[in-house]
Amino acid sequence: MIKALVLTCASFFLAALLVIGGSWWLYQSAMEQPLQLPQEQAMLVAAGSTPRQLIHDLEQQGVIKGAIWLRLMWRLQQQAPAVQVGEYALTPGMRMSDLLEKWRTGDMIQHRITLVEGWTFARFRQALASNDVLEQTLGDWSDTRIMAELGMEGVHPEGRFYPDTYQFTRGQSDLDILRQSAARLEEVLQQEWLERADALPYKTPAQALVMASIIEKETGMASERPAIAGVFVRRLQKGMLLQTDPTVIYGMGESYQGRITRADLRRPTAYNTYVISGLPPTPIAMVGRAAIHAALHPEAGDTLYFVARGDGSHQFSRSLQEHNRAVQQYQLKRRADYRSSPAPASGGN
Repeated sequence: MIKALVLTCASFFLAALLVIGGSWWLYQSAMEQPLQLPQEQAMLVAAGSTPRQLIHDLEQQGVIKGAIWLRLMWRLQQQAPAVQVGEYALTPGMRMSDLLEKWRTGDMIQHRITLVEGWTFARFRQALASNDVLEQTLGDWSDTRIMAELGMEGVHPEGRFYPDTYQFTRGQSDLDILRQSAARLEEVLQQEWLERADALPYKTPAQALVMASIIEKETGMASERPAIAGVFVRRLQKGMLLQTDPTVIYGMGESYQGRITRADLRRPTAYNTYVISGLPPTPIAMVGRAAIHAALHPEAGDTLYFVARGDGSHQFSRSLQEHNRAVQQYQLKRRADYRSSPAPASGGN
């Protein structure tokens, strides 16, 4: 009887081993199987999706087999009960184990949006609104409401966001990008402010940001930014009007139609630096680090004027007499191929 019991137990144990071994083999086979896909595709995971549901869906679509073993082992291994919302890249030949690892780590498809130096906040909003991946939450929100939502209540939005390329995943919102951009701008501005040159005419980083935005709009040539900054800083120090066209244009708003008249230069606005003394009340555009650095490290010298040459560069002058001659040469007798910004770089072979 004891012998029979031992044989029974041994048989049960062997059967159990066979079942476990067989199950493990089936699980491993399911894990190492390549996804049956004709081409790369994105898998969208909605909020609340569980691995069990997703695995079942993949089997129903004919992408994998053996879903029952995958679901069982996922549960036994106490993996996360949900998968992060977003998009996951599925490629032909990818193993199921690779996909499960993506789910476990949240390795999602990264999208990008580029916000450009010199853009206004309105242009930033247009770029965000036209992106069909970002979750659109701003809608018809006012600028005031957006700034309050970002924890900057009462702050004018112009110049308060850093132009850069931002990565995001599906499910993130337009407000998320603005939050990142605002934090980055503050970080860069504070770094540059701590390393600023001496004897500058700014009392606060905010004033330096206003100057940086003017520099950003005045020239597209990186090499000229310190010289432009030098002119404006010296004019402030001497109590001269800045007399910079980009501020006039910004103050004109939607009434600007591509040209400035003498009447526009005389018309008082908070941004018309042909009328007001000192800096305008806010930045007039979004600025990059180079413009901020130039505003805080102006080029030394004695130039007080500059005029566009028509090739994207500027002619700098020390006196009004020199400046008038430059205006006569470069503005009143404009070249046929005149342009205010540098020519784009041509591609090589």
